[in-house]
Amino acid sequence: MDAFGSLLDGPRARGAFLLRAMMDAPWSMRIQDEAPLTLMAVTRGEACITAADGVVRRLRRGDVAIILGPDPYVVADEPATPVQVLINPGQVCTTPDGQPLDQALDPAVRSWGTRSHGYVGVRTWGNTVDGTTSMLIGTYRMRSVVGQRLIAALPTLLVLPEYGWESSLLALLGEEITKDEPGQDVVLDRLLDLLLVAALRTWFARPDADAPGWYRAGGDPIVGRALRMLQDNPAHGWTVASLAAATGVSRAALARRFTELVGEPPMTFLASWRLAMAADLLRDSDSTLDTVARQVGYGSSFALSTAFKRFHGVSPQQHRTAAAAS
Repeated sequence: MDAFGSLLDGPRARGAFLLRAMMDAPWSMRIQDEAPLTLMAVTRGEACITAADGVVRRLRRGDVAIILGPDPYVVADEPATPVQVLINPGQVCTTPDGQPLDQALDPAVRSWGTRSHGYVGVRTWGNTVDGTTSMLIGTYRMRSVVGQRLIAALPTLLVLPEYGWESSLLALLGEEITKDEPGQDVVLDRLLDLLLVAALRTWFARPDADAPGWYRAGGDPIVGRALRMLQDNPAHGWTVASLAAATGVSRAALARRFTELVGEPPMTFLASWRLAMAADLLRDSDSTLDTVARQVGYGSSFALSTAFKRFHGVSPQQHRTAAAAS
């Protein structure tokens, strides 16, 4: 499973926070929730995003923005509009002077809402029932080490204009976000994942996008096949020779071409992929270290622990403990 596929795999987007925001000007929100990744789409009207570095991007109907945390940013009708609401970690919200609000964006927190801001429907919040600006907002709460390999190649703020791509997923998410049906949270997680993947594919296809080497190499008939085999079956005892035999080229030819396109040798790529997968498995499951070691291609928990600490800087248990606390 490649890094795009990992976004669709089980807990990669489990329990994502989704909301439709309905706003009438003037409005302004400072987002400082430290979320790893947020996707924002304007379905009506306009909005402005001011990044932490001061760069301002205007979003119009149909535009999609992807914002990477943890740096704060402001979303408003206009950049000059004073901030009215602070969105803090855990979706706990306050006034700019730190006073708690009455109701949360997230019903589990229940701390955001005033006379002028509150729920106006299922997963719908705003300062009006039918705002001149409507936005779909999806926030990933969980940090995936596998996914980090993907988003590390992205700018902190990227905007896909509506005229540059087409996707029926945006309309479908807009229809589903206000439904209250059995299993709806899972449906929304999957739709958010699909929309994110579609947006990132479009972004990386742009000539000015700095796509990672492994992404560009995916289209190569030899290296792309080798990458898929490594990612789909990391537990296999791969060597450069066995990988070359499976792809129908010589060992030297595969090693040279793989390194040239991906930017690192096959076994170096495999080692980092295995350890990224191990980090996610330790965070997202209760599997023993021995089980995780076998799943990602290590012969013992000791071998995995040694490689994991060398690569990630902490032991597997320290990583699991820190993930549980976050």
